[in-house]
Amino acid sequence: MENMNVDPVLQQFRAQILDAASSGKKLQIMGGNTKFWYGDSAQGEILNTSAYSGIIDYQPAELVLTAKAGTPMIEIEQALGSASQLFPFEPPLFGSKATIGGIVCAGLSGPGRGQSGALRDFILGVKVMDGRGDIVTFGGQVMKNVAGYDVSRLMPGSMGTLGLLLEVSIKVLPIPAKTRTLCFQMSQAAAIEQMNRLAGQPLPLSASCWIGLPEKGELMLRLGGANAAVESATVKLLAQIPGVQVEDELAAQFWLSIKEHTHPYFQCDPQESLWRFAVNPLSNPLPLEGVTCIEWLGGQRWFKGKLDRQEALGIAKDHGGHATMFRGDKSQLNTVFTSLQENSLTAPLAIVQERIRLAFDPAGVFNTKRMP
Repeated sequence: MENMNVDPVLQQFRAQILDAASSGKKLQIMGGNTKFWYGDSAQGEILNTSAYSGIIDYQPAELVLTAKAGTPMIEIEQALGSASQLFPFEPPLFGSKATIGGIVCAGLSGPGRGQSGALRDFILGVKVMDGRGDIVTFGGQVMKNVAGYDVSRLMPGSMGTLGLLLEVSIKVLPIPAKTRTLCFQMSQAAAIEQMNRLAGQPLPLSASCWIGLPEKGELMLRLGGANAAVESATVKLLAQIPGVQVEDELAAQFWLSIKEHTHPYFQCDPQESLWRFAVNPLSNPLPLEGVTCIEWLGGQRWFKGKLDRQEALGIAKDHGGHATMFRGDKSQLNTVFTSLQENSLTAPLAIVQERIRLAFDPAGVFNTKRMP
């Protein structure tokens, strides 16, 4: 546990948390408010983190950035870009006011996740204010290879239900010297087969995305790395599969649209829902009618349309994963997520999850309705 010295912002956070705990009020943590639509509906008085902002430490040579939770992602990306570095998991911002705290707590990763790893894999350390108003620190600024669970990795995807994230240290990587995108025409089944085949080859793949109907669509593969490696992989892939190179500017626009969901595929009609399926990459095509989007070498699959929640959860379970209603009318749902209790394999973990929450937030003041 740490003291707050004389930082008035931290003192204000603590006062608001203690008041909520003593009066039985709920708090919803908010930064840039760019992901208010994601997850279950939050309730309670707003605790805004935007005043606690700034890059604390950034050492490009050490590949580590530490920032306060309210720091705008635009500021962080500018700092990384000036040193030719990036977050390899490519987190979606969903708005110009996104903050690093919101990015971490939402736990979302973009196109690069399939090859580079998830946001959680790059978290080195966090500083959190718990439901007692105490500041606790987990991890640090270096990767560890010791036994035991790294508590800092509980924060990504926690939706602010464990505590108020104050600071985070994240590992960064250099921007690839060369990138190139290739486009191939093929069916969904063929695309899944190719993605899984290529995953086992020594290729500098940095992203994959297939969009189309079951029998017809486009597979986009992004290569990234040293010039020689990208050139060699380009020749090898085009010799194996008929395809074309995509002009660099168009390719950059495409991957940005996939990351930020500005691609036409993600534009849903009012009566449609956008479902995210996290499944075994080796799974066959999901039994769904309509246009599908597949990322992460088959591990992440999107479907937009009319789909019953129980049907979606059943499909996900049959394919070794879980489903989330990413966008849509959630007024009739208890939760948009697949809760731990709804899967026999994860049900025993529900007790562990609840004990962790109670340890961090005994009075239940933080975003308690944001996720099951």
